[in-house]
Amino acid sequence: MLPEWLSIKPASTKKYGNIKQRVNELGLHTVCVEARCPNITECWSGGTATFMVLGEDCTRGCRFCAVKKMAHGAAIDPYEPNKLAMLVNEWGLDYIVVTSVCRDDLPDQGSSHFARCISEIKKTNPKTLVEVLIPDFRGDEECLKRIVDARPDVIGHNIETVERLTAIVRDRRANYRQSLDTLSISKRLGQRYTKSAMMLGIGETEEEVLQSMRDLREADVDFLAIGQYLRPTESQLRVSEYVRPERFEYFKGRAMEMGFLYAAAGPFVRSSYRAGEFFIKAIVNKA
Repeated sequence: MLPEWLSIKPASTKKYGNIKQRVNELGLHTVCVEARCPNITECWSGGTATFMVLGEDCTRGCRFCAVKKMAHGAAIDPYEPNKLAMLVNEWGLDYIVVTSVCRDDLPDQGSSHFARCISEIKKTNPKTLVEVLIPDFRGDEECLKRIVDARPDVIGHNIETVERLTAIVRDRRANYRQSLDTLSISKRLGQRYTKSAMMLGIGETEEEVLQSMRDLREADVDFLAIGQYLRPTESQLRVSEYVRPERFEYFKGRAMEMGFLYAAAGPFVRSSYRAGEFFIKAIVNKA
């Protein structure tokens, strides 16, 4: 049984229904649906959605994630960048998050298509801030450079969990240090703001969480999101602990002490949860 602090407040479903219908009409995908995010009704009703490009099948098998896994993904929709840009314009969004599945089956791991999506949104909606949540691209600097050169306002890449638990939680091709390198290389290539996120409740210790936060600051990460791991289906990892809200507040305070420009921490916080409201928009606009 879930503790009382994990009850989700009901939200209006009118706008949620409109968004869902339009996304389906255009053949687009959102991580909100594919990953079974608990915040979907609240975020969509508030006009926030995280779009997932490069298809709906991921070539990796992380044990916490409900996105479908396949050795080879479907053919990429060449019109996806245009559809995405059109939808952003249609909804009048001033902040958008774009993520993707991993596409290890493609020669460039999908980085060129991802970059085109960013560029098209920027071209069609020059005032819209674009945050991206990228795969690690297996540490390929050329792939990362394509993303940076497309000029997103924020590049995010999630370490997901502490170093000790990475091999248990994530696909074997993922690596804690590789993820840190993905973030630090993005900064070296010229990216101004970077972001990462991690889940609690998988068996980590307090000191391990703090060490991960220090590792992220050493990689010059600006924004941090910390949330509760919630098991999407019975096929994923079990929850080890439901972390109390005051512990999230503690980690948020420590994060700010360490020098993050902003940290969001709470049971329902996700890497892209109402991203534009976590002061990131204000910080980016001041730059």
